[in-house]
Amino acid sequence: MLSNNTAISVENISKRYRIGYQEERHHTLVGSALKLAVQPLRNARNLRRLTKFASGEVESPDIVWALNDISFDVQRGEVIGIIGHNGAGKSTILKILSRITFPTNGRVVIKGRVGSLLEVGTGFHPELTGRENVYLNGTILGMSRTEVNRKFDEIVEFSGVAKFIDTPVKRYSSGMSVRLAFSVAAHLDPEILLVDEVLSVGDAGFQSKCIGKMQDVASQGRTVIFVSHVMQAIRNLCDRTIHIDQGRIVNDGPTQQVVRNYLTGDSENQLSERVWGDRNTQPGNSGFRLLGLRILDSDSNTAQAFRTSESIRIQIEFELDKLIHEIGVGYDLFFADGSMVYRSYHYDDIPERWPEIQLGYNRLECVIPAGMLNGGSYIVRLCVLQQDIKWILNSTPELSFDVEFDHSRSPFFFKLRRGVIAPVLEWKRSC
Repeated sequence: MLSNNTAISVENISKRYRIGYQEERHHTLVGSALKLAVQPLRNARNLRRLTKFASGEVESPDIVWALNDISFDVQRGEVIGIIGHNGAGKSTILKILSRITFPTNGRVVIKGRVGSLLEVGTGFHPELTGRENVYLNGTILGMSRTEVNRKFDEIVEFSGVAKFIDTPVKRYSSGMSVRLAFSVAAHLDPEILLVDEVLSVGDAGFQSKCIGKMQDVASQGRTVIFVSHVMQAIRNLCDRTIHIDQGRIVNDGPTQQVVRNYLTGDSENQLSERVWGDRNTQPGNSGFRLLGLRILDSDSNTAQAFRTSESIRIQIEFELDKLIHEIGVGYDLFFADGSMVYRSYHYDDIPERWPEIQLGYNRLECVIPAGMLNGGSYIVRLCVLQQDIKWILNSTPELSFDVEFDHSRSPFFFKLRRGVIAPVLEWKRSC
């Protein structure tokens, strides 16, 4: 029995899936014809095989446990973050809470109307106009026509596509479609809001609006569960955070502490170099494959300890299996406590046309100049996107390095400076 103040109770839930398999290929016409003839029966048998489990069947090479004995309670008005690497089980939790799928074991009890921002854009029809899709998508997400009428102007203004609202969506850019879809979903009025990686939507300006909308929801006392790879957003929005790894809760507590442990507590993160030689394990998607990520000194050696008077190079090796229009390759730099220092992309200093990246092998380097960073411990995380459309890669094993404060040539600049950075800047007398 839930207490009056409990909005969600997750009790010992586990979720298992059976992974698919590759069908045999036939090299003769007769074999291919026979395969086509029996395909309907084979598909039905395979579907039963993927979704049904024998009594007592727990361990098998083709069974994957996405969640394993997860338990937590969420109080009314709490804003909780869920963090972890790709494949940790974060999205599976939200799908169970949204009743998109059901747990294999355990149970979930929810009190209140639930709104989910999991699959942004579900329900959009390319032949319909933006206006028509607002009403269609609003209905799919549980809003009445009266609610949509009341919020229509606000939805359109938030999306930034007012000029094209009566144009068929098939003529929208991908970024426009995604912004309008998120805007519809963001204007639900649920008692419990579940959000999965909302910051993958749109450009930096629209992402800022998304964060503002999330803050508005939280300030109204609604219950929010927020999944994200962006630690600064988690820190800004959430008082409590749950760290999931390999389907289990490894940490649940105050956000600052959990984020700090997540960024620095994994021995994999205490590295100045990561190399992925096996094609099957290389991070990436959409034709992008990460080969290596390194922190180098001025002599091109991998290094983890620097002085503030030394430059630092971030090197990224990758392959493109196909051309990706307006791809952005960059990285986020964090302090060890999870606070963000800056984000940089390869196109930032190119003023004219977009710098396209060639097919095949590529190696990019970014130089952090001497006399810029403050003393402290830092985390580097790769981020790759297709501009205004989607993240291609936004969660990789982080690298780390330390900076000892020793700046500058001046005998008066010798103490650790306050602030995120401690740049040595040029000064001139102007009169």
